[in-house]
Amino acid sequence: MKKIITILLLTCSVITIHAQKSKREEGIKLGIKGGLNVTNLMGDVEELSIRTSVHLGFLAEIIVSDNFSIQPELLYSGQGATVDATGGGRIKLNYVTLPVLAKFPVVKGLSLEAGPQVGFLVNSKFKTNTTNDSIDGVKTMDFSVAAGLEYELKNGVIFQGRYTLGLTNVGGTLVPENDRAFNTAIQFSVGYLF
Repeated sequence: MKKIITILLLTCSVITIHAQKSKREEGIKLGIKGGLNVTNLMGDVEELSIRTSVHLGFLAEIIVSDNFSIQPELLYSGQGATVDATGGGRIKLNYVTLPVLAKFPVVKGLSLEAGPQVGFLVNSKFKTNTTNDSIDGVKTMDFSVAAGLEYELKNGVIFQGRYTLGLTNVGGTLVPENDRAFNTAIQFSVGYLF
């Protein structure tokens, strides 16, 4: 009986190891990531400074060749800015973002990544110590470009630094009519690829 249990455990272990290897051999890695956002709004806006928030989500790396991968991600990302004017407050623009990045290895473990990103607005609030009001008229889709670096350890842990520049005037009551406001973000992430 002990021999049968031992053989079953060994067989299950070999199958599990083979299944994990085959996914990497197929050229697909799946993972999770999260980290810090340092965001602001640029354009025809004044008296704003950075807002810190978080991002969290999933990623996949589709290995096309030894020198090129495609990395789609699905992230929840807090963006916006801090208002420095009298009374102050925070502009909170929260998105579900879908970056699709081209990834190029530079040296072992280090890769350069760049590509487009689309964000879908979840909510937009202006928060002070006493209020938490909705911001009207903010565009529901935000197109951006992103570029950064990723370092992957042998155990699958990744570290990323990325800059995202908004191409869509998010507008709304954030700025006067005919003025423009664009999202910008610096992201620092830690994740794990399975």
